[in-house]
Amino acid sequence: MSSTVGVIGSGLGGLSAACVLAARGYKVSIFEKNEWVGGKAAVLNTDGFRFDMGPTILICPSVLRKVFGEAGRELSRYLNLVPLEPQWRSFFEDGSVLDLYGDQARMKAELDRFCPGTSPGYEKFSTTSEELHQISNRFFFWRSVGSIKDTFETGSAFNLSLLRDVSRMRLGHTVAGTIRKDIKDTRVAQMLDHMVQYVGSSPEKTPAILCAIAHMQAEEGVWYPMGGTRAIPNALAKLAIELGVDIRTHCPVERIVIDEGRVRGIVTGNGDYVPLGAVVANSDAVRTHRDLIGGEPARRFDRRRSYEPACSGVVIYLGLDRRYEQLAHHNFIFSRDPHEEFHAIYDEGRLAPDPTAYVCAPARTEAGVAPAGGEALYILVHTPYLRAGHDWRTMYPEYRRAIFEKLARTAGLKDLEARIKGERYLTPQDIHERYGVLNGAIYGIASHGRLQGGFKPANHSPDVKGLYLAGGAAHPGPGMPMVLMSGWIAADKLDGDKVVERESAHAAIA
Repeated sequence: MSSTVGVIGSGLGGLSAACVLAARGYKVSIFEKNEWVGGKAAVLNTDGFRFDMGPTILICPSVLRKVFGEAGRELSRYLNLVPLEPQWRSFFEDGSVLDLYGDQARMKAELDRFCPGTSPGYEKFSTTSEELHQISNRFFFWRSVGSIKDTFETGSAFNLSLLRDVSRMRLGHTVAGTIRKDIKDTRVAQMLDHMVQYVGSSPEKTPAILCAIAHMQAEEGVWYPMGGTRAIPNALAKLAIELGVDIRTHCPVERIVIDEGRVRGIVTGNGDYVPLGAVVANSDAVRTHRDLIGGEPARRFDRRRSYEPACSGVVIYLGLDRRYEQLAHHNFIFSRDPHEEFHAIYDEGRLAPDPTAYVCAPARTEAGVAPAGGEALYILVHTPYLRAGHDWRTMYPEYRRAIFEKLARTAGLKDLEARIKGERYLTPQDIHERYGVLNGAIYGIASHGRLQGGFKPANHSPDVKGLYLAGGAAHPGPGMPMVLMSGWIAADKLDGDKVVERESAHAAIA
């Protein structure tokens, strides 16, 4: 048996797993189909502007610190992280504007200005969110689980603290319902709803445990890595190389070779067989089973649970010759009616008639993303995942017009069209083809279901020995900190299973 661990895909989850494994003394090879590492955390340089192409909001930097800490490294040697306050700016259809602060005193003052009498309900919700975050840390994070049943198998079902946590998880309740129990102002509730858009799911369908995201963000803040989000995979790749990881770009994987119920190796796109002792698949969990394995393991995976794709989106990159002073670094221009919006996207599989637009304006934090006085504007609007009959060649021009009208009406970007010096975009079809995700779903698998919605496929395969999963379509789900955590969990589980003999500790760790 080979002593090498193969990592399929160099997204943030794959890079995290590779760094942890290498730091613990394993010989690791990454197989990446693209010319770049980092997956969706890619960069676009065009017309003198620089854009992050994928994720842009970084919360919970402690997860990154834990990954670098595995190798005895200080994160600050690799990344320059800048805190952002306000964390968001929210624009509403009625013309009102609300800033979201991590500092609770500033947030209370902002709410008292925005809607007097709202802050006590917000404080009550914040307490609920903190409790759910603490439960998540004990019950859910940093271990390979795929269901409530798995969490009980990690300890005794008679453990009173575990049973107490389960009783406080608000099982059967949704994010939207939990928020509105305490928050009566519809605009404030809509702002808090949108935190589950980090995981590409409807707050009306996601379990209440995901209200924990609010405290996760408030506790550690929102950060911007100088150099953009792209700086994160660059830092991880630098660490991986220092630890001896072999990174092979332009090297797609055609098949994971399984024999007698365990991983034996992979077959690359050019037909080469590479023997491996274990595989961490940072590719989409559903497509990994269907496309790279097939046969009975894939059938068992599909039978275990019906996984629904999360939403997709349209991303527009605009190089502008001006900045808009009303914008913060991160902005949400909210829809007129969240129920109408989520019902269209998640229930009916059609474009929202009045969508919420996320707008990132990074030049106010890092001027170098654009020529002097300009802006590298990033616009993301969520859409349904790809359905039969979706033809984005004809859908995109009309939706672009609707998005621009929304930005002008609700956020005052009235001369946006005239200010464009460069423009690129991605549609759900582009995302599907570029990143190999299920039906163009940016965030992997939806978190829908009041009981099981918070669970994704576990980070270890119960069917194939030596197969581990990382990425947004594996536990604990999408979003930068969760994806990074998934890589750590997959590596830790592999190490604990001892399916591969370690080569030797890398001298670079010393």
